[in-house]
Amino acid sequence: MLDRFQTLTWGNKCLFEAYDPSDEIKLRRWELNLTHDDFLRFKKVYQNGKQEYYSVSLRRFKDMDYLGTTTRGILRIKTQTDDIIVQTYNDPKGNVDSMTTTLIIPVKNMEAERLDSLYTALNFLKIPTGAK
Repeated sequence: MLDRFQTLTWGNKCLFEAYDPSDEIKLRRWELNLTHDDFLRFKKVYQNGKQEYYSVSLRRFKDMDYLGTTTRGILRIKTQTDDIIVQTYNDPKGNVDSMTTTLIIPVKNMEAERLDSLYTALNFLKIPTGAK
């Protein structure tokens, strides 16, 4: 049985290796991580300066599904209600602050075992520290 630190470490490694930015040719950099305060944070910065930021407390995690093949697909992280913060900055169309129930992450090389393991990790991290 893994502890919280090991689960965070493994979850971050899995997300880092799986994220597939290849469809976003104008992406300058990105950050995708699970934090010690039990959040999933995803930030994308584009060459034109536009930024997209997504943040969700893992305590609000409801489900995860995958559409695609083992080579390429999308991971859909779902929450109970509109619990995912969506913010854009430096957007020519205007900055946006909104909420949603689904976070879509393009991924690559996701075998069934890895998906199951990530799902288990997210559910484990959903439980507050010290709770049984």
